[in-house]
Amino acid sequence: MGDFMSKKYQWVVRISFILFMLYIYTTVYSENGVYSFLLLNTFLGYIPIELAMHITPQRSKLFFYSFFVLWILFYPNAPYVLTDLFHLAMLDPYNHATGLMEFNLHLWLNFTNLISSAIACSVMGIWSLDHITNSILVRFQLKERLYKPVLILTLTLISSIGVYVGRFLRLHTAYLFMNPEWVIHQLVIMWSPRMLVFVGFMFIVQMILWGTFSIAHYSLNEQDKKYLD
Repeated sequence: MGDFMSKKYQWVVRISFILFMLYIYTTVYSENGVYSFLLLNTFLGYIPIELAMHITPQRSKLFFYSFFVLWILFYPNAPYVLTDLFHLAMLDPYNHATGLMEFNLHLWLNFTNLISSAIACSVMGIWSLDHITNSILVRFQLKERLYKPVLILTLTLISSIGVYVGRFLRLHTAYLFMNPEWVIHQLVIMWSPRMLVFVGFMFIVQMILWGTFSIAHYSLNEQDKKYLD
């Protein structure tokens, strides 16, 4: 079973996100530039990470289920930030006369901002997925080898649908609380073969992320055990 993050590392993650969002607010958002969306998207991508930090198998039934529902509603915002990488197209890094990439530090700063948000939200989002899955397994005393793949696949499929909803229907999680009937109607009529193909693409991307995370995590654990022995 995967290890749960210690309080110390939770605060490292929490403070890192807060500092990054303060940086985005003071340098990008305040200028109302084309990348000002980064502040909101990073914040929404961080919410499921923060929620996951409070979910443990020992929590009361009401706390566990309510926070799990909130987590599953907000979790698609974490991988959603990966789709912001399409905004890299606005950077136009090549000199049209020579065809070579220009050495423009402002361009590379925007590149760094986009990549940093995408990596942080998606990787820590995958951690939250793994953590939530492990919490469910422990709480209900389920066999990891049998039930973990089922939970991971199911939650990843749900989040892939959520990414489509956020990117193309432009429905934020908050709309579900403000106008639930309209949101449900949009969710009912959105299904199409093209939509399912996109969901498949996002599912593959997230499974690659989770597979990479799992291999790195378990190989490091085995290495640590070997050194300790």
